[in-house]
Order: sequence, then structure tokens, then C-alpha cells
Amino acid sequence: MSKLRTAVMVRKTSLKRKESLKNSPQRKRLCQEQIKEESPRIVPVKEIAYHSFKDLTEIHSIRASLLSWYDKNKRELPWRRMVVIESNLNKRAYAVWVSEIMLQQTQVATVINYYNKWMQRWPTLQDLTKATLEEVNEMWSGLGYYSRGRRLHEGARKVLSECKGEMPKSAEELQKLLPGVGRYTASAIASIAFGQVTGVVDGNAVRVLCRTRAIGADSTSSAVTEALWTLANILVDPVRPGDFNQAIMELGATICTPKAPLCSDCPVQTHCRAYQQVIKEEEAVSKRLLGNTMSKVSCTPDIEECGSCSLCLPDKKSWVSSLGVMNFPRKPAKKPPRTERTLTCVVTRKRSTGDTEEYFLVQRPNFGLLAGMWEFPSILLEAELTEKKQKHIILDRLTELLGRSVMEANLRHLGEVVHIFSHIHQTYQVYSNSFSDAAINTVKQEQTECPSFRWVTKAEFHQSAVSTAMKKGNKRERDSVPNGEERKGRKHTAPKDSGRRQLSMDSFFKPAVKEPL
Repeated sequence: MSKLRTAVMVRKTSLKRKESLKNSPQRKRLCQEQIKEESPRIVPVKEIAYHSFKDLTEIHSIRASLLSWYDKNKRELPWRRMVVIESNLNKRAYAVWVSEIMLQQTQVATVINYYNKWMQRWPTLQDLTKATLEEVNEMWSGLGYYSRGRRLHEGARKVLSECKGEMPKSAEELQKLLPGVGRYTASAIASIAFGQVTGVVDGNAVRVLCRTRAIGADSTSSAVTEALWTLANILVDPVRPGDFNQAIMELGATICTPKAPLCSDCPVQTHCRAYQQVIKEEEAVSKRLLGNTMSKVSCTPDIEECGSCSLCLPDKKSWVSSLGVMNFPRKPAKKPPRTERTLTCVVTRKRSTGDTEEYFLVQRPNFGLLAGMWEFPSILLEAELTEKKQKHIILDRLTELLGRSVMEANLRHLGEVVHIFSHIHQTYQVYSNSFSDAAINTVKQEQTECPSFRWVTKAEFHQSAVSTAMKKGNKRERDSVPNGEERKGRKHTAPKDSGRRQLSMDSFFKPAVKEPL
């Protein structure tokens, strides 16, 4: 609590100081000095002048508006709190690094709980290096994109061995040394933890920059990407680079959203070219309705300020009136994920009556999809097969793993489970097989070329490094009702027999008879 109290006090003091400096002569003098200092490096490229900034005055106005909005409206997040209260730069950088890796392709609401648990278990980079990959995978289980946790663990050990435990302090060094850290993540760590004056371009920043500068070309193209990085590096505040970068991302996450953006609440609305185009369109429509212009006036906003360049919308026909500012940014249609089908079998055993049920898990290879994770015995199908052939394949695999012949009698097909990975639409054909004798033991691993395997209890299963797809398979098995037996907690009561198999039409029009209390 003392750390939190200190953080609150520091924050209040910081906000008061910022407020007092905002309109002071000192602040104005500082802005003028910055303008002189930055003038040589900020030269708008002729071709993209319309998509850049008019002058340094506009740049400083955007910075001031955005930072003021951020100071008042930012979400209180654990990694932001850590940056405020942690004076040790190395610990601060590690905290930012963990948060940035977890936030890749994952929503903030999902990350918070995982982040808190992670930092509680491994509060420093040195603590993480002592963990096993198995422990890291277990902690990451359910967060998705599992290679992120493995690379974080690998990177921590690299920092310890190659940098004596000291985090690199520049974006260039961070990107060069740390596995899984690209241009954006390196820039975020460097600016937020170390105060390096460098911009960031993530999905939120792309949306904000494309709308404020009316960039309508494919935002994933190399030309647009480089233009966005140029804009981000021009716009970043040299005094508060970390806060500014978080502000532009916060704006994209909460106000300038992909759908239903809150333009009326936007602190940089007056600088937004996309919004200006929407206003022009509305004015043109109003004039036409009032008969003040020719009836053939186009509802498409004028973009003569630029004309046509590599950053503009492809053509005027590309503008969709109903979208408004959501005409920006533009992305190509996503490639559909490839389709795969996999057989998986939930194998359970009870050593004796009254014993806890155990699940049989196999470890995946230490490379590729879900590397090092645990799963039920699974086989990727190369082609569509009948259920009979599927059963033969599963029985052969179980025989190989369990070291004894497995009969078909207990093998049941439970149905399908679908799981979507980033690039794979995976359909699992889920089977189950249960054993009730103590003789079910796996063969010694040193005598086979089989992967690592183990038996775990239900509690251990949920603590293991298993994917969400396997948890879905486990739920399907638990929800199934074998051989007409009822599972505890899933009883279904048949309706009482009314004495007639079917009601007559007349009965539907009779008044309802109330049951006696």
C-alpha cells in the first residue's frame, strides 16, 4: 500500500506541475526553443505534404492537446503504475517489456490478470531466468500466441548472459538483441522506460495517424508503413516521449476506435483531416438540399488539397459516405485461414474404485505451433476419413503410447470442437477412452521414440501448459453422457405424462388451469 500511496502522491504532484507550466512564460519559451531546435529535422516531403503537418505550431498544438487529454483520461493500468513507482530503470524496462509482449494481439482486459500474476511470481528479469520453460508455458496457458512467452523467457536469459542482466536502453539495441521484439515493441520499451525520443506505430497509432492525416492507401504496404513511422517520429513529444506514445495509443483504443469512433470527444479533432472531409461532405449535402448549388453536386468530399499521391485513397469512388472517418485506414482483405482437421482422444484412468480420475497428456515438440505445450493424444489428418478409419488411427496411436493393446469397446466419438488460431481454422474430432484397471501404465520413455507424456489429475490438468483448444476438448468430454448414464449436475427431467400423447387443437384455446398451491 505504501508504494501505491507514494505513486498517487507523485502523480498528483506531477499533474499540478504540468498544469502550472502549461500556460506559463517558461512553457511558451520552451516551445519556441523546441521549434528552433526541431525545424532542421522536420522538413515535409513535397509528395506527402498534405499528409504531413503544416508546421511546428500545429505539431506542438497536437502534442499539448493529446498530453493534456491523456493526463485527465488515461486508464489506470498495472504496467503504467509500475513505470511511475519504479525508480530502477532495469526493473521498469522489464515491466514494460512483459506488458508489451502480452498486449500483442490481445485485449487489455484479458492481459491485466495474467500480467499481475506474472509480475507477482517473477518481479524481476533475474527471477524469470530461474524459471523453467514448463513453468512459463503454464503461466501463459490460455493467453494464446504461446511463442511469446517462450521468447520472453529466452530473451531474459539472453540479457543475463550477454548484458550482465542490464536491459539495452535504445530501441535499436533492444530490437537487435531480444527475440520476438520488433520495431514497435523496441520503440515502446525505449520511450516509456528510458525516455528515448522515438515514435511508435502499433494498430491504434496507425488508425489515429491515418485519420488525422487522411492516409487512405493500404496501411499494411511498406510505403505507408514508412510514412507512418516518419509521422510518428516527427510528432512524438521530446519532453515526454513515453507518455505521448501511450497517449496516441490510448486515443486509438478508447476514442478513435475501429468502429463507432467518438469524434466529438477527440482532443485533436480540429487537426483531423478525415473529420474535415466528413464536415465538407455534410456541408455539400446541406447546400444541395437547400438548392443553393447545382443538383449534380457530388457528395464525395473534395480532396483537391492533395490531388493524388501514393498515400491517398485509390480514387474518389473509394469514399463511402456512411463510413465517415472510418474510410481510414484501409487494409486489404485478410487471407482466409487454412483449414485443418485433427483427431484428439481424451484418455482417462482410475487406478481403483474411489480414486481420482487422471488424464493422459502428451507434450508437443519444442518448435512450431504450440511448441512445448501439453495436449491429449492428437493426430493431424491429411484427408477426410470415415469414423471407422479414424478409430483405427487413434487405437494405433494409443497402443504405441500406452505400451499395450487398446480395444475399441471403450472408444467413443464425442463430436467436433472448433478452435481458430491466427492462421489456422482447426477442427478437432474428439474421442474419449477410459480405463478402470491399475495395469494401465505407459511404456518407459527411454525405450521408445515417443514424446514426453504424463498422467495428471483434473486440478493438475488446469494448471498445466495446455492450450484453450485442449480445454475445449476436455469440456466436451466432461459434458458427454456415456451409455445413457447421467453425469452429476446434468440431470434432465422428462415432462410429466398428461395421459395423452398429443394435445388436441381445442386444448390450446381452453383457459389455463392453475395448479393448487
